[in-house]
Amino acid sequence: MKNVKVILWGLGAMGGGIGKMLVKKQGVDIVGAIDIGEKIGKSLYDVVPGIERGDREDVIVGTPEDVIKPGTADIVVVCTNSFTKDVYDKLVFVMERGINVITSAEEMAYPQAQEPQLAKQLDEIAKKNGVTVLGTGINPGLIMDLLVILWTGACESVDHIVSRRVNSLSPFGPAVMEEQGIGMEVADFEARKAAGTMAGHVGFAESVGMICDALGWKLEKFEQDMEPIVTDVDRKSPYGFAAAGQVAGVAMKGWGTVDGEVKIEMDHPQQIEPEQVGVFTGDYVEIKGIPPVNMSNTPEIEGGIGTMAMIMNCIPHVINARPGLKTMIDIPVPHAIMGDMRDMIEEECKLVK
Repeated sequence: MKNVKVILWGLGAMGGGIGKMLVKKQGVDIVGAIDIGEKIGKSLYDVVPGIERGDREDVIVGTPEDVIKPGTADIVVVCTNSFTKDVYDKLVFVMERGINVITSAEEMAYPQAQEPQLAKQLDEIAKKNGVTVLGTGINPGLIMDLLVILWTGACESVDHIVSRRVNSLSPFGPAVMEEQGIGMEVADFEARKAAGTMAGHVGFAESVGMICDALGWKLEKFEQDMEPIVTDVDRKSPYGFAAAGQVAGVAMKGWGTVDGEVKIEMDHPQQIEPEQVGVFTGDYVEIKGIPPVNMSNTPEIEGGIGTMAMIMNCIPHVINARPGLKTMIDIPVPHAIMGDMRDMIEEECKLVK
């Protein structure tokens, strides 16, 4: 059987990191790479620091039109945007050329939540072209949704769910520092929040929607809010700084109402250098039901590596899936691939020659 052929679209920290993971695996080849600006025309192995070429054929970074053509790959990994409306045209471009696609866009973990019309169109386009599209990552995609859903598998009944992720923003770069308001004055944070320009965590609506879909609950209302985490000491991370009295992070909360009561609660405080002020990271699931569930994992599963691994480990499942738009509750449970990726491809799912 031929190796699984992968194209990377977006060679930043996420896409490049997935590339570095893929070259360590058996039975998979990176056959194309796409980015913009000065990266075009250069070798993938020069553009992504630390990726090992070994004896592989060189891959020259190009444009979508140059790289993505029918029959060139089994799947394209798109790591460029967070929102469904922004990544939509890229996903369609891939699917209309008869290639499966997986994306790190947070809203694509469950696009039905906020973009139901675009979700419907993506499903129709995927089926028309005989391919599959999936969005996933560490969160949304695993920690605050699929993990919760898996725990309910041991329950006869479920009355209330709390999904909590306490994490550190310290490993992230300048873009995330800006999105989360690190180093901002509280008044400026509140002004941006009022204007709707504070990003905070993207994915609560998707996680709540996925949980409800899996459990058969009819979501009546979704709400979310955010508050600044103000530091009383100076904090410095590799790419961020918050002086005492400034914003060091964002505390996000979300609620899903079912049958007239809040049955799902999302709690996600994230900040730089949390241990400096006695806050320790972790992932938690609390389920009131029969039987009750109380899961605690600390420290947190690191978000960057976790997202890259989730995408890589879902590649065979996307190739094997029936055509259409899928979410994490539509495919087999993801797991680490320690052997040959080709062994995970089902017989009827022919890889490209």
